[in-house]
Amino acid sequence: MTDRKGELAANLANVERRITAACTAAGRKREEVTLIVVTKTYPASDVRILSELGVRHVAENRDQDAAPKAAACSDLSLSWHFVGQLQTNKVRSVVGYADVVQSVDRARLVTALSKEAERVGREVGCLIQVALDAGESARGERGGVAPGGIAELADLVAGAPGLRLGGLMTVAPLTGEYAGQQRAAFERLMDLSTDLRRTHPAANMVSAGMSADLEQAVAAGATHVRVGTAVLGVRPRLG
Repeated sequence: MTDRKGELAANLANVERRITAACTAAGRKREEVTLIVVTKTYPASDVRILSELGVRHVAENRDQDAAPKAAACSDLSLSWHFVGQLQTNKVRSVVGYADVVQSVDRARLVTALSKEAERVGREVGCLIQVALDAGESARGERGGVAPGGIAELADLVAGAPGLRLGGLMTVAPLTGEYAGQQRAAFERLMDLSTDLRRTHPAANMVSAGMSADLEQAVAAGATHVRVGTAVLGVRPRLG
C-alpha cells in the first residue's frame, strides 16, 4: 500500500467512524447517509485511490478542474456531483460528466441544463441549493435561492426534460441568523425538505454538512454529507 493510499484509507476510516457514531446518536441506520468525497483541488490519482477504497460518490466545484479529472477517471464506477456555483456557459461541459448538479439556484440555469441534457440524451439529477443567509426573494453570498423561491424553482426542474428533481442542498451560512448555528440551519433545511416532498415526494435527497459539521447534519436528518478535508487532508491547490 502506497503512503497516499494508506493516508486516505485511514482518513476514510475515521470519517466512517464519525458518520456511524452520528447515526447511532440520532437513532438512524448507517445506510441512511451517503458519503460524498469532495475531491476539488486534488488529482485524478487520488480519485482512483478513493475508488479502490470503496468510494462511489465524488464531488467537484470547478468545471475547469472537474472536466479533465472526470475524463481521466471515466473507466471508474463513480457518481460525479457538481457542487459549485455554475455559470450557464459551463453547462455543456458539466452535463458531460455530472450525474447530479447540487447547486441549481435560478431559472436560467434550469433551462440551460435541460437543453443540454436533452441534446446529449442524459438525465441529470438536480438539487435546489438553498441560501439560508438570504431574504425571502434574494440569493445567498455563495449562491442558492432563498427559501421562498424553492417551490417555483422545484416545479421548473420537475417539469424540465432531461432533469430529475432530487431534493435540496445547503451550505452552513457565514452570515445571517444561522451563522455559527449549523444544527439549526440543517434543521431548517429539513423542514424545507418536508415542505418540498408534499408536492414532489421523490425529491428526498438532503445534502448538508461538511468535514467540520457532518455530525450536526446527520443529527438533523441529512441523507448526504459532503466531506473533503477530513478525507483528503489540506494540500496545495492544483495549478
